[in-house]
Order: sequence, then structure tokens, then C-alpha cells
Amino acid sequence: MRPGLRSWLGIPVPWRWRPPILSFSWTRSAGGKPMAGTLSPGAEAVDGLRTVAQHNGVAGCDAGDREPAGEVAQPARDLAERAPAPAPTPAADPGKRKKRRGGAGERVVPPPKKRRTGVSFGDEHFAETSYYFEGGLRKVRPYYFDFRTYCKGRWVGRSLQHVFSTEFRAQPLAYYEAAIRAGRLHLNEEPVRDLDIVLKDNDFLRNTVHRHEPPVTAEPIRLLAENEDVVVVDKPSSIPVHPCGRFRHNTVIFILGKEHQLKELRPLHRLDRLTSGVLMFAKTAVVSERIHEQVRDRQLEKEYVCRVEGEFAAEEVTCREPILVVSYKVGVCRVDPQGKPCETVFQRLSYNGHSSVVRCRPLTGRTHQIRVHLQFLGHPILNDPIYNSSAWGPSRGRGGHIPKTDEELLRDLVAEHQAKQSLEVLDLCEGDLSAGPSDSIAPTSVLAQDHPEEMATAAQKVDGVVEAAPALDLDPPGKASETGDLNKETDSLCAECRMVRQDPLPQDLVMFLHALRYKGPDFEYVSPMPPWAQDDWRGD
Repeated sequence: MRPGLRSWLGIPVPWRWRPPILSFSWTRSAGGKPMAGTLSPGAEAVDGLRTVAQHNGVAGCDAGDREPAGEVAQPARDLAERAPAPAPTPAADPGKRKKRRGGAGERVVPPPKKRRTGVSFGDEHFAETSYYFEGGLRKVRPYYFDFRTYCKGRWVGRSLQHVFSTEFRAQPLAYYEAAIRAGRLHLNEEPVRDLDIVLKDNDFLRNTVHRHEPPVTAEPIRLLAENEDVVVVDKPSSIPVHPCGRFRHNTVIFILGKEHQLKELRPLHRLDRLTSGVLMFAKTAVVSERIHEQVRDRQLEKEYVCRVEGEFAAEEVTCREPILVVSYKVGVCRVDPQGKPCETVFQRLSYNGHSSVVRCRPLTGRTHQIRVHLQFLGHPILNDPIYNSSAWGPSRGRGGHIPKTDEELLRDLVAEHQAKQSLEVLDLCEGDLSAGPSDSIAPTSVLAQDHPEEMATAAQKVDGVVEAAPALDLDPPGKASETGDLNKETDSLCAECRMVRQDPLPQDLVMFLHALRYKGPDFEYVSPMPPWAQDDWRGD
């Protein structure tokens, strides 16, 4: 009985595979050669079978060697009829990436490792080196350290020599060549043998360096409050909040971890390195997010005191001048119509005949807001190393009058601090100056797009300096190198070891700007008034 009749009578018909019907249409060019055609759904299924057959070694050419589609349509159908049904394969796991294997002689890059999110330092980090105190300063013994980073997108396809010579100019190429010979440069945890090696995506670089940190004041970090939610401290001037630039162990985060066993802290706001006063840390992510929401809702009040030049106005003064970042690298801002909107309220507290103590209430949180607004008003902070500098011209920026281009201003500021051997005030080192300060100038209309030091709490930073990147502009560092030179205080490749620097005086590390009060809906923390803010102070 024919299958059609069996089916019509309701008798089961045994299944038999039939090749799908293939339809194909194409057009011909003027020369008569077939052009692009269109496959029907049935033809697409055959093409899939052909691909399976090729992977099993049946077909003799790969996809790159195929004939024009119109000429292989019939052989493909014949192949489909002869080919056995492919064995079922397990469904691909979308969470897993297929490993990429290089061709003969091609360098294979391992997949990137997962990182822990957040800032966390443990005992192995704190043990990298130790402190000692001398001349009223807290100093860090030099130590070996690994800077680590994954290959940036802009480095892909470029040689290590090109990257070092264009982006890591703190050291000459001769240094990196010597570092290779000493086994201190690693690519994917393999020693680098040649600077001509071309970088690929996901390449992992590790550079072992000998680090010297600038000294900070020996004044202790005092605890103002601690509970299950927060830690509040009175930060001394000159100490950065978190590792940045040339600072790691001489930071509030590290000192609290090493000397007070307070770890896993989350900064809730940030103070300029030269600013002292109330500094808050959350102990948990939940508390951190809650207070950040209060910041976004403008529920927090901040109050500062400072000592400024001259006799400040007796009545309350509000400054609403917009502020523009001139240089992210040097950390300099100025009043400019193209800047971001700002508002600061000032009230004089006292006047001693030479200088005034002023209370400051910033209603926005722009970089260097208090310092820039006071400079604009003609009353810069008495010992501000940036905004009370002669580099701004005869009027020192009063009223926004700056008779220089941004390039000239940066050049003169750097030259002034270079002569004083105080480049760390600008978060610079000698190697940063190889291309001149003009390279540091940011666009006047847009915020920097690639700024690794911006914290998640950037919206909450108060008068905080944007710290310069370390010598190698690298991602969060790992533990110290395990070479045999560990803990040595001198190193044959280290240029800093061959330099003699004069220590600053402790008073040179203090700027007269202090975070006095930090208040929220359910908390208020106040620090003592600093000595220079007392009514009877005569240090002018």
C-alpha cells in the first residue's frame, strides 16, 4: 500500500528521512558569472549539515575555499543525503567563553583573572615596610613593590617600547632595559626578554619597582568616634586619605590598618591631602550606600575653617563663581564661565590685624572649591602653596584676573615648586616633567574620560585634590615582589636612591584649612579647632 493511502486510512506510517527541498535563485552579471543568491530555509538547513560534515573531515575545503553558492548547491544536497545524522551535542554554556588558541608560533594570552571589588588591604600589604619618626615627620622605609595592570585598549598592537616611551616617561628606556635584565618586568607572569614584544588584549603586566614615599607630619590620627557603622577621625594635614600618587603607607587607610587594626574601611568623602579635620569611613557597604544617598539628596552639611590673608568682610559673603579644572595631573583649578556651578558661603570669625579666620560652608562639592573661591575674593588661604602663589600674577588671581595662558600658569607653578624641591605638593615627580607641564592640561569643556584615581565617592569629595597617577598609571596593586632584594632600602636601578632630598619642616606640611564639622540627618561629628584658628594666634 502506498504511504499516502496508508496515511489517509489512518495507518501509522514509518518515519523516513527525506532531504529538504532546496530552492536557490541567483542573478548573473554582464559577464555571465553568478552573483549573490538567496537560500531558502531548507537550503540553510543543508548548509548547516554541510558545515557539520566539514568539521568531521568529510568535505575537502574550508569556508574560505568554497565555490560560489550556485555551483555547490546540488553537491551539498547529495552530501546531506549521504551524511549520517550528527550526534547530539550538549548545549553551550553561555557563561563560558571559548578558549582562543593561537596559531603556530603565535603568543597565547591567558584569560583575565577575576578581581575583588572594592578597596581592601590586608596584613600582607601592611607588612611591605615599616614607619620611623624623625624631625617631626612620619617616614616610610623604601621597599620593593609590584605595579600591576591589564593591557589598556589603546596599547593593543603596540610594542612595550612604544608604550613605555610615550606613556611611562617617569623613567628613560634605559631603565626598562635594565629592569628586563634584572628580571623585574613580567608579561602574563613570564619574564619579559625584549621591549619589542607587541601587546595583545588581556595581556597582564607586572613591574617591580623600588618605592620611596614622601614624608608626612608625625601628628597622630585621632579617633573622634567609632561604632558598628562608622569610624570618624581627625585627619592631620599632609596625609592623603587613600593610596594614590607616590603615597601608599603614608595614607590614612594604611595608618589606621597598621596602627589601629581598622580594616575594610570605605571612605565616605575625601579631603585634600593638605586639609585636616573630620573624615568619615563606613564599615559596611550598606552604611556607605545610605550615607551616599543622603549626599545625593543634599541632606549633609559641611563646615570648614581657614585662615586667610587680610581683613575679610564682616558680613556674610556668598560666592557662586563656576570652577573649571585647568589640569588634572597638576591639580589646578580656576574660576571660569565654562566651569561647573559652585556655591560657598563665608563668614568671618575673627581678625588679628593681619589675617582672618573664616568659616566656610560649601553647598556644592567641586575640586578645590573653597580655595579657588577665596582666591577669587582676594583673600587666599594664608599658606596655600598653589592658590596663594606669585605664579598667578601680581593680583594672585583676585577677581579671576590671571594675565597668563593656562600653559604659562602651569609652567610657572611647576618651576616654583621645582625650585623649592616641593613637587610632591603638586603630586608630581621629576620624571613627570619630561614632556613639560603643558601635556597635563585638560580640555576646557569636558571632564577627563580616563582618570583612574576618581573614587566612587567623587560626588562627596570636599575640596579634595585629584591625585596624580603613580609612575606607571597602573590598576590596583598587588603584594610586594618576592625577589631576593625584598626589604632592602637601596637599589642599584633606583634613581631616587641616588638623590639627596632635604626634608621639609613639619610646619611646611600644614595648610590652614580644616574640616570642622560633618552633619547628617542622624549624626554630627565635630573636631577641635586647630591652633592656627585661635583668636590669639600670632603666627603671621
